Amino acid sequence: MIDTIIFDLDGTLLNTLEDLMDSVNFALSRQGFPLRTLSEIRSFVGNGIKVLMERAVPEDVVGTDTFDVCFKDFNDYYKVHMEDKTAPYEGINEMLTNIKKAGFKTTIVTNKIDYAAQDLCKRMFGENIDLVVGSTDDRPNKPAPDGVFYALEKLDSKPENAIFVGDADTDILTAKNANLPSIGVLWGFRDREVIENEGAEYIVETVNELEKLLICLKNG
Repeated sequence: MIDTIIFDLDGTLLNTLEDLMDSVNFALSRQGFPLRTLSEIRSFVGNGIKVLMERAVPEDVVGTDTFDVCFKDFNDYYKVHMEDKTAPYEGINEMLTNIKKAGFKTTIVTNKIDYAAQDLCKRMFGENIDLVVGSTDDRPNKPAPDGVFYALEKLDSKPENAIFVGDADTDILTAKNANLPSIGVLWGFRDREVIENEGAEYIVETVNELEKLLICLKNG
Protein backbone atom coordinates (compact mmCIF):
# COMPACT_ATOMS: atom_id res chain seq x y z
CA MET A 1 0.00 0.00 0.00
CA ILE A 2 1.28 3.45 -0.93
CA ASP A 3 0.93 6.06 1.83
CA THR A 4 3.73 8.53 1.01
CA ILE A 5 4.05 10.57 -2.18
CA ILE A 6 7.34 12.23 -3.11
CA PHE A 7 6.83 14.97 -5.68
CA ASP A 8 9.27 16.76 -7.90
CA LEU A 9 8.55 20.51 -7.99
CA ASP A 10 9.46 22.32 -11.23
CA GLY A 11 7.49 20.88 -14.12
CA THR A 12 5.44 18.62 -11.85
CA LEU A 13 3.63 20.89 -9.39
CA LEU A 14 4.78 24.35 -10.47
CA ASN A 15 5.34 25.92 -13.89
CA THR A 16 8.48 27.91 -13.15
CA LEU A 17 9.93 28.27 -16.65
CA GLU A 18 9.24 31.94 -17.35
CA ASP A 19 10.68 33.21 -14.07
CA LEU A 20 13.75 31.01 -14.58
CA MET A 21 14.13 32.32 -18.13
CA ASP A 22 13.81 35.94 -17.01
CA SER A 23 16.40 35.42 -14.28
CA VAL A 24 18.83 33.65 -16.61
CA ASN A 25 18.45 36.35 -19.24
CA PHE A 26 18.93 39.11 -16.68
CA ALA A 27 22.27 37.58 -15.72
CA LEU A 28 23.28 37.00 -19.34
CA SER A 29 22.35 40.53 -20.38
CA ARG A 30 24.57 42.00 -17.67
CA GLN A 31 27.55 40.42 -19.47
CA GLY A 32 26.34 41.08 -23.01
CA PHE A 33 25.85 37.36 -23.67
CA PRO A 34 23.15 36.05 -26.06
CA LEU A 35 19.78 35.57 -24.39
CA ARG A 36 18.04 32.20 -24.15
CA THR A 37 14.57 31.20 -25.36
CA LEU A 38 11.89 29.50 -23.32
CA SER A 39 12.46 26.30 -25.29
CA GLU A 40 16.17 26.38 -24.47
CA ILE A 41 15.50 26.97 -20.77
CA ARG A 42 13.07 24.02 -20.79
CA SER A 43 15.89 21.78 -22.04
CA PHE A 44 18.40 23.20 -19.53
CA VAL A 45 16.42 22.75 -16.29
CA GLY A 46 16.26 19.72 -14.03
CA ASN A 47 19.69 19.46 -12.44
CA GLY A 48 19.77 22.59 -10.26
CA ILE A 49 20.37 26.27 -10.94
CA LYS A 50 24.16 26.07 -11.19
CA VAL A 51 23.87 23.51 -14.00
CA LEU A 52 21.14 25.66 -15.55
CA MET A 53 23.51 28.62 -15.70
CA GLU A 54 26.40 26.48 -16.93
CA ARG A 55 24.23 25.42 -19.84
CA ALA A 56 23.01 28.95 -20.49
CA VAL A 57 26.31 30.86 -20.65
CA PRO A 58 28.77 30.54 -23.54
CA GLU A 59 30.77 27.34 -23.14
CA ASP A 60 34.10 29.07 -22.54
CA VAL A 61 32.67 31.05 -19.62
CA VAL A 62 32.02 28.02 -17.40
CA GLY A 63 34.53 27.82 -14.55
CA THR A 64 35.64 31.44 -14.82
CA ASP A 65 35.18 34.46 -12.58
CA THR A 66 32.68 35.79 -15.10
CA PHE A 67 30.54 32.72 -14.55
CA ASP A 68 30.59 33.35 -10.81
CA VAL A 69 29.32 36.88 -11.44
CA CYS A 70 26.58 35.56 -13.73
CA PHE A 71 25.53 32.99 -11.16
CA LYS A 72 25.33 35.64 -8.44
CA ASP A 73 23.30 37.94 -10.70
CA PHE A 74 20.91 35.07 -11.41
CA ASN A 75 20.42 34.33 -7.72
CA ASP A 76 19.98 37.98 -6.76
CA TYR A 77 17.34 38.47 -9.44
CA TYR A 78 15.55 35.17 -8.85
CA LYS A 79 15.19 35.77 -5.11
CA VAL A 80 13.11 38.85 -5.89
CA HIS A 81 11.27 37.67 -9.01
CA MET A 82 10.71 33.93 -8.52
CA GLU A 83 6.96 34.43 -8.01
CA ASP A 84 6.30 36.91 -10.82
CA LYS A 85 4.93 34.31 -13.27
CA THR A 86 5.32 31.01 -11.43
CA ALA A 87 2.09 29.20 -10.54
CA PRO A 88 0.79 25.69 -9.86
CA TYR A 89 -0.40 23.79 -12.89
CA GLU A 90 -4.17 23.73 -13.25
CA GLY A 91 -5.78 21.35 -10.76
CA ILE A 92 -2.66 20.81 -8.66
CA ASN A 93 -3.90 22.44 -5.46
CA GLU A 94 -7.22 20.62 -5.66
CA MET A 95 -5.38 17.34 -6.16
CA LEU A 96 -3.10 18.00 -3.19
CA THR A 97 -6.07 18.83 -0.98
CA ASN A 98 -7.83 15.64 -1.98
CA ILE A 99 -4.88 13.34 -1.45
CA LYS A 100 -4.18 14.87 1.97
CA LYS A 101 -7.81 14.19 2.90
CA ALA A 102 -7.25 10.62 1.72
CA GLY A 103 -4.49 10.26 4.31
CA PHE A 104 -1.31 10.51 2.25
CA LYS A 105 1.94 11.92 3.58
CA THR A 106 3.33 14.40 1.04
CA THR A 107 6.82 15.67 0.44
CA ILE A 108 8.70 17.49 -2.29
CA VAL A 109 12.27 16.53 -3.24
CA THR A 110 13.65 19.01 -5.74
CA ASN A 111 16.91 20.22 -7.24
CA LYS A 112 15.64 23.78 -6.87
CA ILE A 113 17.83 25.68 -4.44
CA ASP A 114 16.41 25.29 -0.94
CA TYR A 115 15.59 28.97 -0.24
CA ALA A 116 13.37 29.11 -3.33
CA ALA A 117 11.80 25.69 -2.78
CA GLN A 118 10.85 26.48 0.81
CA ASP A 119 9.42 29.91 0.03
CA LEU A 120 7.47 28.90 -3.08
CA CYS A 121 5.99 25.76 -1.54
CA LYS A 122 4.89 27.54 1.62
CA ARG A 123 3.14 30.23 -0.39
CA MET A 124 1.72 28.00 -3.12
CA PHE A 125 0.75 24.84 -1.21
CA GLY A 126 0.58 25.65 2.51
CA GLU A 127 -0.22 22.67 4.72
CA ASN A 128 -0.87 20.35 1.78
CA ILE A 129 2.87 19.54 1.71
CA ASP A 130 4.33 18.02 4.86
CA LEU A 131 8.01 18.47 4.02
CA VAL A 132 10.09 20.29 1.40
CA VAL A 133 13.62 19.07 0.61
CA GLY A 134 15.50 21.50 -1.61
CA SER A 135 19.03 21.58 -2.97
CA THR A 136 21.70 22.26 -0.36
CA ASP A 137 25.45 21.72 -0.01
CA ASP A 138 24.71 18.95 2.53
CA ARG A 139 23.34 16.48 -0.03
CA PRO A 140 23.98 15.62 -3.69
CA ASN A 141 21.20 16.62 -6.07
CA LYS A 142 18.89 14.18 -7.85
CA PRO A 143 19.31 11.66 -9.40
CA ALA A 144 21.22 10.76 -6.23
CA PRO A 145 18.64 9.29 -3.81
CA ASP A 146 19.89 11.13 -0.72
CA GLY A 147 17.06 13.68 -0.66
CA VAL A 148 14.49 10.90 -0.95
CA PHE A 149 16.02 8.96 1.94
CA TYR A 150 16.16 12.13 4.04
CA ALA A 151 12.48 12.85 3.36
CA LEU A 152 11.38 9.30 4.17
CA GLU A 153 13.28 9.39 7.45
CA LYS A 154 11.77 12.74 8.43
CA LEU A 155 8.25 11.52 7.64
CA ASP A 156 8.82 8.16 9.37
CA SER A 157 7.82 6.46 6.12
CA LYS A 158 8.98 3.15 4.70
CA PRO A 159 10.41 2.98 1.16
CA GLU A 160 8.07 0.14 0.27
CA ASN A 161 5.10 2.45 0.96
CA ALA A 162 6.37 5.41 -1.11
CA ILE A 163 6.21 6.47 -4.75
CA PHE A 164 7.98 9.24 -6.69
CA VAL A 165 6.08 11.59 -9.02
CA GLY A 166 8.00 13.68 -11.55
CA ASP A 167 8.08 15.05 -15.08
CA ALA A 168 11.66 14.30 -16.14
CA ASP A 169 14.19 11.55 -16.69
CA THR A 170 16.08 12.83 -13.64
CA ASP A 171 13.05 12.08 -11.46
CA ILE A 172 12.53 8.58 -12.81
CA LEU A 173 16.22 7.80 -12.36
CA THR A 174 16.05 9.18 -8.79
CA ALA A 175 13.21 6.78 -8.04
CA LYS A 176 15.24 3.91 -9.47
CA ASN A 177 18.25 4.85 -7.36
CA ALA A 178 16.04 4.85 -4.27
CA ASN A 179 14.35 1.57 -5.28
CA LEU A 180 10.95 3.27 -5.50
CA PRO A 181 8.26 3.01 -8.18
CA SER A 182 7.65 6.16 -10.19
CA ILE A 183 4.89 8.06 -11.96
CA GLY A 184 5.83 10.24 -14.93
CA VAL A 185 3.59 13.22 -15.70
CA LEU A 186 3.27 14.64 -19.20
CA TRP A 187 2.36 18.29 -18.54
CA GLY A 188 5.88 19.26 -17.51
CA PHE A 189 9.26 19.90 -19.12
CA ARG A 190 9.97 16.55 -20.84
CA ASP A 191 8.22 14.52 -23.54
CA ARG A 192 6.62 11.09 -23.14
CA GLU A 193 9.51 9.41 -24.96
CA VAL A 194 12.02 10.63 -22.37
CA ILE A 195 9.95 9.31 -19.48
CA GLU A 196 9.19 6.02 -21.21
CA ASN A 197 12.84 5.46 -22.08
CA GLU A 198 13.85 5.95 -18.45
CA GLY A 199 11.33 3.30 -17.40
CA ALA A 200 8.59 4.95 -15.34
CA GLU A 201 6.15 2.38 -13.94
CA TYR A 202 3.19 4.67 -14.65
CA ILE A 203 2.63 7.62 -16.99
CA VAL A 204 -0.29 10.07 -16.62
CA GLU A 205 -1.47 12.82 -18.94
CA THR A 206 -3.63 14.90 -16.57
CA VAL A 207 -3.68 15.94 -12.92
CA ASN A 208 -7.05 14.25 -12.49
CA GLU A 209 -5.58 11.01 -13.81
CA LEU A 210 -2.71 11.32 -11.34
CA GLU A 211 -5.10 11.79 -8.42
CA LYS A 212 -7.16 8.75 -9.39
CA LEU A 213 -4.04 6.61 -9.76
CA LEU A 214 -2.69 7.64 -6.35
CA ILE A 215 -5.98 6.88 -4.61
CA CYS A 216 -6.08 3.51 -6.37
CA LEU A 217 -2.52 2.70 -5.24
CA LYS A 218 -3.38 3.64 -1.66
CA ASN A 219 -6.38 1.36 -1.62
CA GLY A 220 -4.24 -1.46 -2.92
